Amino acid sequence: MQSTDAVFAAEASTGAPPVRAALVDAPGAEPHLGAVVLAPRRPGFTRLSVIAAPLNPLDLLIASGGFHSARHESPYVPGSECVGVVLESERFEVGAVVYAECHASPELPGALAAEVVVPDDDLLVLPGEADPILSAAVGNSGVAAYLPLIDVARLEAGETVLVLGATGSVGRLALQIAHLHGAGRVIGIARDAEALQDLLRLGADAVVELRHGESAESLARRIGEVAPSVDVVLDGLYGVPLEAALQVCAPRARLVNIGNPTSATITLAAGLLRGKRITLSGFAGLHTPLRDKRPALTWLWEALRHGDLDVSVATILLEELPAAWRAQSNSPHTKYVVVPHQKPSRK
Repeated sequence: MQSTDAVFAAEASTGAPPVRAALVDAPGAEPHLGAVVLAPRRPGFTRLSVIAAPLNPLDLLIASGGFHSARHESPYVPGSECVGVVLESERFEVGAVVYAECHASPELPGALAAEVVVPDDDLLVLPGEADPILSAAVGNSGVAAYLPLIDVARLEAGETVLVLGATGSVGRLALQIAHLHGAGRVIGIARDAEALQDLLRLGADAVVELRHGESAESLARRIGEVAPSVDVVLDGLYGVPLEAALQVCAPRARLVNIGNPTSATITLAAGLLRGKRITLSGFAGLHTPLRDKRPALTWLWEALRHGDLDVSVATILLEELPAAWRAQSNSPHTKYVVVPHQKPSRK
């Protein structure tokens, strides 16, 4: 593994020029604009010029120091994915446009930079007609919606789907994916009343607004008014919303949890779980190899090409990342995508 010094210190022997990048100096720190010198590419790796790098909740969670699977005490370049152009590679043609997963660490800088070095196994060639910015925008978020619904829960045509946390980037895509896969009824649940109404345009059949301090029993009654029997639940919230969803589940319902911003725990009655023969699973894209995500990404990119997915994207410069980082912490209803080579506009 490369040393931190090899990544962050310019070595006279290499003569490599620095590249512009976002830097997180310590757990919980906000990123700032800086420069890094990438270690020379070695066999099995590809060097990319980054076209578009989405900002994901995962990036903030890792940077916070509280993520269960990754913690970085030393300074590092964040960013979990990007679309870029191949500059140097043994496996991929120079000039090819590829999608890259970037497991950012102090040893290997992430995607929020002008250039990045990525293991060959973490790259996929983008279809020729794909829009690089939109393709990047649906990577992490789209996989977190598609695989839990289609591969884990095995959604069937005609079933009722409940999406908890439906106004975020994953939830908005999940509603559309469920609708496009023939779900009989799709229900969105979230806090923002205005954003919830926009989900009706995306294919939701009904929406339910979360209320502060509401009990699981009260929320379950309100969900039951629009969806008395739910077959599949995609849960991006955990806590009380999931407890309520469990109460309206049909026999043999499948629930998949992908996040827990509401709470780290739930109360689950054993009789409810066994009596309805409910399947409760968890999904983490970080622990899923890219080869297993390929079918999902291929479907998402094809759906984009046909205009079947509505994705709200805001492109930003690297210089604008700190402000977008703060906005992301408040769960915006758009996907921020960094375009590091775009020039700032003149005021």
